[in-house]
Amino acid sequence: MNWHFESDRPIYLQLKEQILLQIVSGSYPAGSRLPPVRDMAAEASVNPNTLQKALSELERDGIVYAQRTSGRFVTEDEKMIAQAKEALASEQLELFLKKMAALGYTRAETLALINKKAKE
Repeated sequence: MNWHFESDRPIYLQLKEQILLQIVSGSYPAGSRLPPVRDMAAEASVNPNTLQKALSELERDGIVYAQRTSGRFVTEDEKMIAQAKEALASEQLELFLKKMAALGYTRAETLALINKKAKE
């Protein structure tokens, strides 16, 4: 996994987002075991405590769960994963629409551009 971090936001939030992206995209399927914290932290070149905080946030959201001595697993609730995917898509669409509005496009004009591009 390629980890990319920006300096303007807390690392644990970016870790949380990137792990969630891997879950909703199917890289970590429902019910699958996540790699150990130390392995993921080493791969991302972050402190294990920072990664632990990101995973704790995902646990609080119900996307992952911990099994004593076995590690962390992705929820088996595919409906919850689909909802998380839809929420991420909605956030990205809102950001895109704001950027297009900043360029002077209305939503209808933006939609027309998307349709035109999709047909190319």
